[in-house]
Amino acid sequence: MGSIRPLPAHLVNQIAAGEVVERPASVVKELVENSLDAGAGRIEVEVEQGGVRLIRVRDDGGGIGRDELALALASHATSKIETLDDLERVASMGFRGEALASIASVARVRIASRATGAERGWALEADHGRVAAEPEPARQPAGTTIEVRDLFHQVPARRKFLRTERTEFGHLEGVVRRIALARPQVAFRLVHNGREVFSLAAADDRCGQERRLAKLLGQAFLDNAFHVDHERAGLHLHGWVAQPTFSRSQADMQHFFVNGRGVRDRLVTHAVRRGFQDVLHHGRHPAFVLFLSLDPAGVDVNVHPAKHEVRFRESRLVHDFIYRTLHQVLESARPGEAEDLRPAAAERLLQPAGRVTDSAPAAPQRQHAMGLGVGEQMAAYAELARPSDPRPPRPAASGDPATAREAVDEVPPLGFAVAQLHGVYVLAQNAEGLVIVDMHAAAERITYERLKAGFDEGGVRGQPLLMPVAMAVGPREAEAAEAHAETFAGLGFEVTRQGPESLSIRQVPAILADADSEALVRDVLADLVVADDASRLREAVNAVLSTMACHGSVRANRQLSVPEMNALLRDMERTERSGQCNHGRPTWTQLSMAELDRLFQRGR
Repeated sequence: MGSIRPLPAHLVNQIAAGEVVERPASVVKELVENSLDAGAGRIEVEVEQGGVRLIRVRDDGGGIGRDELALALASHATSKIETLDDLERVASMGFRGEALASIASVARVRIASRATGAERGWALEADHGRVAAEPEPARQPAGTTIEVRDLFHQVPARRKFLRTERTEFGHLEGVVRRIALARPQVAFRLVHNGREVFSLAAADDRCGQERRLAKLLGQAFLDNAFHVDHERAGLHLHGWVAQPTFSRSQADMQHFFVNGRGVRDRLVTHAVRRGFQDVLHHGRHPAFVLFLSLDPAGVDVNVHPAKHEVRFRESRLVHDFIYRTLHQVLESARPGEAEDLRPAAAERLLQPAGRVTDSAPAAPQRQHAMGLGVGEQMAAYAELARPSDPRPPRPAASGDPATAREAVDEVPPLGFAVAQLHGVYVLAQNAEGLVIVDMHAAAERITYERLKAGFDEGGVRGQPLLMPVAMAVGPREAEAAEAHAETFAGLGFEVTRQGPESLSIRQVPAILADADSEALVRDVLADLVVADDASRLREAVNAVLSTMACHGSVRANRQLSVPEMNALLRDMERTERSGQCNHGRPTWTQLSMAELDRLFQRGR
């Protein structure tokens, strides 16, 4: 090794570029975020060859004065923070002042800008770290235009890691789409190799925002999405969550924004996963576009060079708020709930936004708990009918649609049963048209929710092990087990610390006596370390209850009487998450009279 010496400025910037500028998409992200910080109302992104040959970003923001152009390309020069207090309450997208300098060290850059109120624009060029001596006059409207050419042209070690033009543009387009989702009030236009990819008008209301969602994520997402808007304890979560039946094979439609900044955060991911427990197929991923707003002092955005990650100061509060909000929305996704919690279909785009708040009316009361032995009770489904629901199925039995329409207010959301199809589906008539119910899937969800309620009311009974199980763990896991001994005890476990890195399991929940206790404790510890949460154990308990519900529910190919079918419909209307069975499949669907008329070409 040689003697210690300072690095040349251009090498410092190239090292910084390695953290900030990974590929053309990274450049676009930094430039577009600068445009947003400048107050732009319209941003145009034009690229060639996936962004490797050219990236041009135009905006109509506040612009940069002539004397500040050189500073804009200097390292750690910024207008966004001045003091440590500013750094602790970052409200802008960028704040380090190193992006433009890093980009200019690995490409040819031209920045042209005209500040608000200035008579003319000015331009300054830089070529792989060499900045021109003086700005030159330039024809430039109010705002800023930045051109980045020949990215990594003189840095072959970085250039060889770039992928094909199609792949690089795919990443770049994804960045622009995510930012366009985050800032609906800003108009965006993206052009690749002279072809317009999309052009999005500014959207200031929910109607316009949902049009943008449909354009960027597809109409199918919007047709299957619930709108959520919830505030509590200084936190505000709003956006759209697709119903579980619209789940994905991969996490490619998950967009979470914190104070307008797109993030990938383990705590957020964990909270969302908990919110969707019990309603997704194994290995499926939910789809959502969610915005979390909070005091900037409550979130640290200065933990990652590319600002992909954040750290919440009240992490447990944020976790529980996200989880409980999503849990409430999905729990309320049952027949007859408020319109705002139903999928935001295209024909309802003009409806005003609703809000789910703590002051909203309470959800219908949960079913009474059932014992764990449900086979006999489920054998005759007529017993599930409640005295509080004596309504006879007269509108359905009459078969007269006119009579049914006259009694719209008296017809429950799922209507009244009219028939059973092949011992699998219940057909019912409601005010809208035809309802089709998968009777086994629906009964399975009802039974499952009752089993969970009974389990919760009865508490968790522990079963001592004949031989304690010794576990080797890390120091953090051992400390978590010791600190949460009461949590484990409340869940039916007895876990004691035997040493700096060892635990002993002496008791497990009786319902999980046959499970792998060591693996289960490890999973619970992982949740306690990440989010101070023991949801894995609940998931394991729920898996057992789900199996019991599946075997204890009314089976397919069993003939039900009309009163039994109506009892099933009424229970669905009262049961949480009754739109999906325990495995994420839909339990019912509906065809409106208009859809039926189209099928038979009536009125043509």
